[in-house]
Amino acid sequence: MSKMFLSRIKPSQVPSSSSPQLRKLVHDTIHILQTNHQWQNSLRTHFDQSDVLVSDVAHLVLDRVPSAQLGLKFFHWGSQSPHFRFSNGLAYSSLLKLLARSRAFSEIEPVMGNMRIEEIKPTLDALSLLVRAHADSGLVDKALEFYFKVVEMYGRVPSVVACNSLLEALVKRRRFDVARKVYGKMLTRVDGEIDHVDKYSTSIIVKALCKEGRIDEGRKLIEDRWGEGCVPDVPLYNTLIDGYCKKGDVGSAYALLEELKSKGFLPTLAGYGPVVDGFCKEGNFKMIDRLLAELKERGLINVDIYNNVIDTRYKHGCAVEAVVTVMEMVENNCEPDLKTYNILIAGSCRLGRLKEASQLLQLARKWGLMPDKFSYTPLLHAYCKQGEHSRALDILAEMTGKGAATDLGCYTALIHGLVVAQDVDMALTIREKMRDIGLVPDAQIYNVLINGVCKEGRLSDAKLLLDEMLDLDIPPNAFVYTTLVDGLIRNGNLEDTRKVFDLAIEKGIHLDAVAYNAMIKGFCKFGMMKDALLCMNKMREEHHFADDFTYSTIIDGYVKQRDMDGALKVFGNVVKTRGKANVVTYTALINGFCNRQDFRGAIKTFKEMQAHGLEPNVVTYSIFIRSFCKEGKLAEAAFFFELMLMNKCLPDKVTFHYLVNGFKDYTPGATPNRMEESEDNRKSMFLDFLEMMISDGWVPSTAAYNSILICLCQYGMVRTALQLRDKMISSGMFLDSVSFASLLHGLCMEERSQEWKNIIPCDLNEQELQAALKYSLKMDQYFCEGKTSKTTLILQSLVAGYKSSDQEVEV
Repeated sequence: MSKMFLSRIKPSQVPSSSSPQLRKLVHDTIHILQTNHQWQNSLRTHFDQSDVLVSDVAHLVLDRVPSAQLGLKFFHWGSQSPHFRFSNGLAYSSLLKLLARSRAFSEIEPVMGNMRIEEIKPTLDALSLLVRAHADSGLVDKALEFYFKVVEMYGRVPSVVACNSLLEALVKRRRFDVARKVYGKMLTRVDGEIDHVDKYSTSIIVKALCKEGRIDEGRKLIEDRWGEGCVPDVPLYNTLIDGYCKKGDVGSAYALLEELKSKGFLPTLAGYGPVVDGFCKEGNFKMIDRLLAELKERGLINVDIYNNVIDTRYKHGCAVEAVVTVMEMVENNCEPDLKTYNILIAGSCRLGRLKEASQLLQLARKWGLMPDKFSYTPLLHAYCKQGEHSRALDILAEMTGKGAATDLGCYTALIHGLVVAQDVDMALTIREKMRDIGLVPDAQIYNVLINGVCKEGRLSDAKLLLDEMLDLDIPPNAFVYTTLVDGLIRNGNLEDTRKVFDLAIEKGIHLDAVAYNAMIKGFCKFGMMKDALLCMNKMREEHHFADDFTYSTIIDGYVKQRDMDGALKVFGNVVKTRGKANVVTYTALINGFCNRQDFRGAIKTFKEMQAHGLEPNVVTYSIFIRSFCKEGKLAEAAFFFELMLMNKCLPDKVTFHYLVNGFKDYTPGATPNRMEESEDNRKSMFLDFLEMMISDGWVPSTAAYNSILICLCQYGMVRTALQLRDKMISSGMFLDSVSFASLLHGLCMEERSQEWKNIIPCDLNEQELQAALKYSLKMDQYFCEGKTSKTTLILQSLVAGYKSSDQEVEV
């Protein structure tokens, strides 16, 4: 009778798993599986000669076998033999763990199916490993399935390591709600204790809360878990700090950084970095400098921090000494990288410091760095912008010579710069050079070129460029066709515009609202209002809804045709479909009323616009001023000028032109000092000073300029007043006593009384100073409610100085 048969009728004596005999048996079994071609027979003989059943050691073999393939081979051999049945779950569970470690996921379900048939329960360790393996491999739904199987079978959650893997996978896929439910289950007490959560579990959920912007909840969670497997450390604080910064609450992030230090922790770069970045986004250089000092002191500062700060300084217009900055970085053991130089080069170019940018390029090479297209392209742009096309071309040649990659972006930059500088011919030449080296321009470059030639009225060149695109099989995009349509319309070529527009539609180009608006603008320009409306209907059919520009263009078209009924009908449709029109639409309608001298209709529309919460713009006010001046309603023109200043709407040179021309023949007393159509009967400051100056001998046009200056300064628009002063001087006028007094008032109101001599130097004689003082006293009535202003005191001092010097001469 064989030993195997005897072992079946009496319990086998299984040695301890740590015994040399059993370790050798397991080792030999694995060796046979790996090396013996007749492994089945060898294994049968091997176990026949031992006193140990396969079922008793199968789990030990499967725990040590190096691959899933060998493990499955051994398991199937044992399970198919009539003499060896795996009656317990150890072998199955070890096989599951082997498959999980090997990521042999397709084999796991069949094994689980056999276990269900044989009513064998996997161990908690095996199921935990299945959860972890699936989660780590991104198979989150399967990991959850095994997670719930553990809960169902054992009434508890898998191991902490497995749960943490599942939490990480869920958070990575932003399944935050599920992650929090899993974490909540992990906190369930077993036998009165929580042993399924560690600090890492909590940090994962805190990270999830921070990603949701719920940083305060994450912080509270840490406080609630303090001491229960969770002692806050620097990484946990860094997670919260990063969360606050991403939410935009850099103040709370900085407070947490300070709290971290107060508790004896030393913050790391991972904590400082987000806070520095947050203050950079705010442009808070006081805090940036404070943090930089800390980082330098602790030797933590790195090149990324420096790059961020340098870029921020440029973006906020701060002075950056490029070479000094590079030297400072080197002194702080932080060697600048290519990104550093690229930021400095781009910043220097934006400031027009091209010599400095070129020096930085050379310095980068000196330090062994290879400049790339991001190093050269800002210089290309800058030289083109300054009209130094030969230097831009030299830069392009240098890029090629130094091995820096040149691509369409570089050539686009150069061509765009040349077009902006109005050197279209050179841009076209560059296009030819591109083709010579085998680099085919794209639709964007052709769009820039077509835009350039259209602006110069070179329509034949625009058509040639379009034909060239078609010959090269470069499909013109919507931007190209839109540019052509707009350019042709600007040059009054409606026939060709229609051809290009129809060609685009024929080619299946999905033209956008901009193209349709350009076409509508062309029809309106030629008074073809029916065609404009048909084009708008076609626009709707293409699912482009008419916008404010569309309606404003059509209303303006009707206005120019003196068809107010048509304009009002379209305006009614705007209000009906959109609820209200915009400022441009209202302004077009106001222009129509003013053109037919229906000022009551214009003012009614003006008030309706304001009632809808829309602020009139400079065009709106200028239309009123122009129209009232044209009709000799000068009090009304003055009223609207002061109203626009009161509403903080900056006038422009067109506004000033209308006013000066309107009042050039003004006669004091000829115009009532009130606004007839308005309920506002305030005294007009503009007319008050105008009449006073004309009575004192000023010519009306000069008096008008001075009245404008006085009003601008009264309403705090001193910068605009100074710009107008410069224009007056350039046109041959001089700074007289009234303009001097008004500008001095404006500067004093801005608390710049200490620097007035550098801005409006005084070369008035005593008589002119007396006149300035006279007008300053009158300005005090408006500016200071009758109180003596600082301006008046300054002028009194200047007059007294003249008198004192005269007395000295007499003596």
